[in-house]
Amino acid sequence: MTTHPAHPAARSIRTTPEGLMWEPSERWVRGRKGDITVVDSRHPVLVWEPHLPVPQYAFPHDEVRTDLLHPAQNPPTGKHTGSRIFYDLDADGEVRANAAWTFPADDLAGHIAFEWFLRTDTGLDHWYEEEEEIFIHPRDPHKRVDALSSSRHVRVEIDGRVVADTHAPVLLFETSLPTRYYLPREDVRLDLFDATDHSTGCPYKGTAEYWSWHGDGDVPPNIVWSYPEPLPAVAAIQGRVAFFNEAVDITLDGERLERPDTPFSRMLRKGDR
Repeated sequence: MTTHPAHPAARSIRTTPEGLMWEPSERWVRGRKGDITVVDSRHPVLVWEPHLPVPQYAFPHDEVRTDLLHPAQNPPTGKHTGSRIFYDLDADGEVRANAAWTFPADDLAGHIAFEWFLRTDTGLDHWYEEEEEIFIHPRDPHKRVDALSSSRHVRVEIDGRVVADTHAPVLLFETSLPTRYYLPREDVRLDLFDATDHSTGCPYKGTAEYWSWHGDGDVPPNIVWSYPEPLPAVAAIQGRVAFFNEAVDITLDGERLERPDTPFSRMLRKGDR
């Protein structure tokens, strides 16, 4: 029988020679492929790879249906930090290539990780923390997201044209990201934008819908978004409209804000979003 490490009340992130960071989690985590529960873990470990800003879960072998895993036919060596052992998942009448792998660190020996990020074609279909389904990637326990109602004056311009003006924003503060300003729809000129079929998922906020500017100027697509059904923790942003600070000019209480340089800046320049 495997002995699982204790979960200290005051946890600290540990590091490995490969550059991985990890810490145990006290959440009950399950992963399913169709109707089959592949992972049922009360001792998961959160792992951060050097090149990824978000964590992943790794699970003790005895909390994974390892009978459904087989050595990968075409392992993508180099995809995950130092990892050389990959597994194909054979479950529910379907084989998903390279769905799981092991990290090389001695600290993580005996653990298996699974694909998540926007890749349900290679990973599992559904993930749960306790009884709540989660999406895209595990939530980072060191990340905080707060949505606060405000009376600050927010004005948004594109190429000198005012496209939004309000004194009733909701400010969303998210660790490591610029403040986002969620504005009432009646205070936004949505008639200047076209709805697109683009959507994104966020484990902290939900699923967003997007609009693109249909005026002149060098403006990236999908610079406006809204969460029609946000997660309960950020219910205050429901139906409100936000702009990428990286691509528009925002004036807050009369002060023009600098456009931040974030990973979204590069995606917007490439038109990936």
